[in-house]
Amino acid sequence: MNIELRHLRYFVAVAEELHFGRAAERLRISQPPLSQQIQALEDMVGARLLARNNRNVSLTQAGEMFLKEAYQVLAQVNRAAEKAARLERGELGELTIGFTSSAPFISVVSRSLRAFRQLSPDVHIKMREVNTKQQLEPLLNGDLDLGVMRNTRLPDALQHQLLLREPLLAVVPNGHPLTQKAPGTLHFSDLALEPFVFFSREVGTALYDEILALLANAGIAPYITQEVGEAMTIIGLVAAGLGISILPMSFGRVKIDGVTYLPLAEPEAMTEVWLVHHRSRPLTAAARALMALMLDSKAV
Repeated sequence: MNIELRHLRYFVAVAEELHFGRAAERLRISQPPLSQQIQALEDMVGARLLARNNRNVSLTQAGEMFLKEAYQVLAQVNRAAEKAARLERGELGELTIGFTSSAPFISVVSRSLRAFRQLSPDVHIKMREVNTKQQLEPLLNGDLDLGVMRNTRLPDALQHQLLLREPLLAVVPNGHPLTQKAPGTLHFSDLALEPFVFFSREVGTALYDEILALLANAGIAPYITQEVGEAMTIIGLVAAGLGISILPMSFGRVKIDGVTYLPLAEPEAMTEVWLVHHRSRPLTAAARALMALMLDSKAV
């Protein structure tokens, strides 16, 4: 027979009450079974833990030592149970998220992360800035729990949920003639002869394919004079007067001197932001909690 947690709880009750009747009442059991369990515990321990006679119950020296250890064991069990419960609620653990460079400027994403941080401060969040296509393999092999990315062709093992659709904007230097056009009248065709600052094909961003496809559908092959790896570099080079570009509206929150963001008239000048995860691998509770916050926030 092994010592069980119930034996420890019975012993602690008797040791604190120093009275079998009161301890039995506290434990909501009858006194004879309690006496039997204490006797069984002493037999398993191989020491007398309680000195008792018709009038008094007291702890022996062995009982005093055993009580201290019992407190520690029960406290550790309670801590373990609480940690397990918090993990199940998504309040503990680790969460690894891939995100594109525009994600921090998207209010749905930043608002949800802030709320999750407040609700679950003990979850360790690891953010990895990688472009859309670079997130696919880590999502497939489990290195990422969730991915915040642009719309792209996904492997069958991955699935997505729409976070938002946002317009694309023309990014032009301050004072450029295009800034004189009335709001809502700027078309792709107005950009046809302009030098472009754009992503390099080798970077593998989904925006490269998406924006070039939209321009191609409008019959435009842009004259790309500068190819870079990051959207922030694109904005900086536009500010320096080296060309124009097209970026999602979320980058319009980046305020850099010398740059103007202009809406495009084409209704198809839109891009989507997705929340992506593995189709069959179970999500952690923390990942489910963050997903719920993001999907709820998109309606706000």
